[in-house]
Amino acid sequence: MFRRSSYSGQEGNNCVEVARTRAGVAVRDSKAPECRFGVTPAGFGRFVAAARRGRFDLP
Repeated sequence: MFRRSSYSGQEGNNCVEVARTRAGVAVRDSKAPECRFGVTPAGFGRFVAAARRGRFDLP
């Protein structure tokens, strides 16, 4: 089951969704749910940590 961020808008159609899988974590864009990729739990943890530090913020 995919989950959306609590920061998503009311419509929820412009966000990243994540789900746990047997192999790790699945990630998809809510605008294109058929396109998804998998990542290890450790890799996803590093991504979340970098996002929290502002690594992916736009100027």
